[in-house]
Amino acid sequence: MAKKANYRVQLRRRREGKTDYQARKGMVISRKLRLVTRGSLNNATVQIIQAKPEGDFVLVAASSKQLSKQFGWKAPTGNISAAYLTGLLCGLKAKKENITEAILDIGLVSPTKGARIFAMLNGVIDAGIDVPHSEEKLVKERIKGEHIAKYAKELGIGSEEYNQKFAAYLKAGVTPEKLPEHFTEVKANIITSFKGEKK
Repeated sequence: MAKKANYRVQLRRRREGKTDYQARKGMVISRKLRLVTRGSLNNATVQIIQAKPEGDFVLVAASSKQLSKQFGWKAPTGNISAAYLTGLLCGLKAKKENITEAILDIGLVSPTKGARIFAMLNGVIDAGIDVPHSEEKLVKERIKGEHIAKYAKELGIGSEEYNQKFAAYLKAGVTPEKLPEHFTEVKANIITSFKGEKK
C-alpha cells in the first residue's frame, strides 16, 4: 500500500508484467522494426512489428503450432527445437517481404543464456535477418534436440520412466531418440517451401 502522497500507480500493462515502457520507448524512438519473441508452456510465437502513432502493426508472424499443421512437426511445440524452427519460419517470411533487419524485443523476460527466446532469435538470424545480438546468448548446442535424445537413451528405451516422461512424443508418433533426425527433416521442409520465393 502506498504511504507517500506523491506515489504514482504503475500503468496497467506494467503492473500485469506485460510491457516494459522504458525499453519500449527506446525501441520506438529508434524507428526500427521489432523482433518480438514470446513463449508459453506449449507454444512459441515470433513476430516482426512496426510501431506507428496509431498502434503496432504485425508485418510477419509465426507460431510453433504452424510447424505441426504445415510442416509435419510431431514433437511438442514448446521445446527449444520448436522455438528455433518457429524463428526460422518467421525469418524466411520476413525475407519474402524484403525485411532485412530488426531489433530484439523480449519484453519482461529475463535474458537467460539458453532460453527459448534466444533459440527463436537464432532461427531468425539463420534465415538471414540482421538482428544485433551477443553470440554467447545464442542457443546452438541444443537446437536439434540431441540433449533430449541422449536423455531418452539414458532412461532406457521402453522403460516405465521413459514411457511416462515421453508420453506426448510417443502419442504423436515420434520417438525422442530420433528427434534430431526429425528436426532436420522439418527444417528442410520449411526451407524448401520458401525456395524460389522473391527475396
